[in-house]
Amino acid sequence: MPSQTRTTAFTLLSVACLTIMVGCVLVPGLPDIAAHLGIDRYISGLVTVPALGVVVLGPLAGWMIGRVGLYRTLCAGLFLYGLLGFAGAWLHGELWVFADRFLLGGATAMVMASGTGLISALYHGRARLAMMAKQGMSIELGGVIFLFVSGLLATAGWRWPFALYLLAWLLLVMVILYVPSKLDEPSEAAADAGEGQTASFSAALKIVYAAAFFTMVAFFTGVIVLPVRLHEIGVGAAEVGYFLSFVSLVAVGAAAAMPRLASILGGHRLLVFGFLCYVAAHGCFSVADGILGFAAGGILLGCGFGFTVPMVNHMTVERSHPHARGRNLAYLSMAIFSGQFASSFMEYVPGDTPRMFAAAALIALLVAVALSVAHRSRRHVAS
Repeated sequence: MPSQTRTTAFTLLSVACLTIMVGCVLVPGLPDIAAHLGIDRYISGLVTVPALGVVVLGPLAGWMIGRVGLYRTLCAGLFLYGLLGFAGAWLHGELWVFADRFLLGGATAMVMASGTGLISALYHGRARLAMMAKQGMSIELGGVIFLFVSGLLATAGWRWPFALYLLAWLLLVMVILYVPSKLDEPSEAAADAGEGQTASFSAALKIVYAAAFFTMVAFFTGVIVLPVRLHEIGVGAAEVGYFLSFVSLVAVGAAAAMPRLASILGGHRLLVFGFLCYVAAHGCFSVADGILGFAAGGILLGCGFGFTVPMVNHMTVERSHPHARGRNLAYLSMAIFSGQFASSFMEYVPGDTPRMFAAAALIALLVAVALSVAHRSRRHVAS
């Protein structure tokens, strides 16, 4: 196996930041950007359509990994990510803009699945778990940094935030220079072997994919509904931004602690514990009427994300045959972005915002119970 260097690790962790960047870079200047692109009626589509593209085009990304390998898929994905992302600033009208954002989601699926796949090929055992934790930290830190930088760029002009997508081309150069290219050599025999191994892991992976879907529902329900609730109690827009950044920083700390906690509790128990953190977080949000209650909920929400997202990445890798790993990671990307997309429908829960939080808490509780039951059932069958 090629020797790992700090530069290689930094490159792959930087690539992970692009997954959250795909939507968040436009958020600070969203109304102005939508107006100039001619999509005033569907402003939120600039953020949600890429997620839909990941879900629909994820299988294509998995197929590409099986045919040309992780490294080439990552390089192609980074090139398309920069091209499609930056091109969005020069398009106009719903058809062209949303078609571009949809295809950008496909490029994101390629980057997300192949980047995680390369980490799994380069690292093993505890080193892999530690890298998965750092990957989760990078994603959250990327959200904080890109939101801040995008806000500054938006003040200079509505097109400037799109320039951040060109970071993918810089990362493409870094991948070519610093990431070993001969990590996987796909062939028809390898692809056939992967096909044969997929079924033996399907039951275990379905549980992981379900957990990935619902962790994003739980987390992004907070991200979507919290600004509304905080506005209701008189909190300004700037303070809301600070609060969400605080949640992201908590998630970074939780992801850093994840490997140690996983070694103590076990991966599955930590996953259940993460969902219990979501239960407590949304419970706090549903009854809070002051900053202390929301701060407690924010800490718990960040812990839920930091414990669960790196863990589902690690579980997918551990439960996949090497030849099917890239495709299974693409399916994980679909599950994650499906959950993010589905969270927007929580706004249609009847009643006020506290009831939305209560509904999210109930969903997280049911998932925690279901995961516990599934784990006990699998252990009983294994014994």
